[in-house]
Amino acid sequence: MGRYDLALIGFGGVNRALAELISQRGERLADELGFALRVVAITDLRAGSLVDTDGIDLAPLLAAEPGELSFADLPGGSAETRNENVIREVAADIVVEATFTNPGDGEPALSHVRWALEAGKHVCTTNKGPVAVAGRELKELAERHGVSFEFEGSVLSGTPVLRTARRMFGGLEITGVQGIMNGTSNYVLGRLEEGVELPEAIAQAQELGYAEADPTADIEGHDVQLKAVILANEVLGADLRREDVVCEGISQITPRDAQDALGKGLRWKLVGSATRQADGTVTARVAPVALPAHHPLAGISGPGNAVSFHTDLLGTVTVSGPGAGRTETAYALLSDIIAIHQRHHAHDDTTPVRRALKEAPRG
Repeated sequence: MGRYDLALIGFGGVNRALAELISQRGERLADELGFALRVVAITDLRAGSLVDTDGIDLAPLLAAEPGELSFADLPGGSAETRNENVIREVAADIVVEATFTNPGDGEPALSHVRWALEAGKHVCTTNKGPVAVAGRELKELAERHGVSFEFEGSVLSGTPVLRTARRMFGGLEITGVQGIMNGTSNYVLGRLEEGVELPEAIAQAQELGYAEADPTADIEGHDVQLKAVILANEVLGADLRREDVVCEGISQITPRDAQDALGKGLRWKLVGSATRQADGTVTARVAPVALPAHHPLAGISGPGNAVSFHTDLLGTVTVSGPGAGRTETAYALLSDIIAIHQRHHAHDDTTPVRRALKEAPRG
């Protein structure tokens, strides 16, 4: 059975949840998938860095409270984060990037991804920034070095919209996409429909863990703006940048607006969209839209997310699911690792299914 050694860059909620999956379900996953996963390096802004090429014992790390975790006194540990050193030099097969990142320039995640690809290592990330800022460049860099760059979790967390479009829509022409891609804004709009004022609705979203301490990126649409860029480029083959996407948030919508819309059979939603025009160009925008009840996105409530694909042969196909959550996003990373395995080891005999097919009698 094969094995992939992982370097986890960032050990916040998402990579910590991935470590939990590996620690708690490792043997079962190995039996099911045909390969094992082992963590050989972890870096974290607060905890420092930890390297053990024989495999890190994850259980004591996961038993510690996140804010109390320190690698400094552990064998192979350091108080220094040492991201570049770990990414370039530690013998890991896959670099799993899940750090806090500036949405404007994609840093520091963009540098992390570049360093890994240049070192000939596969990368999977949940970060929107590197994909929206330099997705095409990074994919070309991965191709030159014979490795994969995967980022399913950058749009709808664990809900596989990018992979669905790539793998399930063969033979279809996709003419456009529309999505509710931010659970915080969607939850807040639902509270406005109930008559709750915007500041109180945001505070409730923060109490429930949907919104960050600074909710600006969610409320003003900047988070969806990056996701619209990714969808336009990955699904429609565009080459858009953030500044190409007109962006308007929901801060001007009042409870009265939301309730008046309900009375007319409409629901306000923050919609990110990308459309192929008649001349072949692609345009994208983010804006609140009052959707009629029959629209496939109108019924998406609370922190739920969904993306509708407009196709020539099937009409509109909608994929919905959770757009946030540490476990859900960790699953996106696991799905990326599976995709890396399938791409680079599609013809080996390491999986139980392949072994069974090879060993089956013929004739």
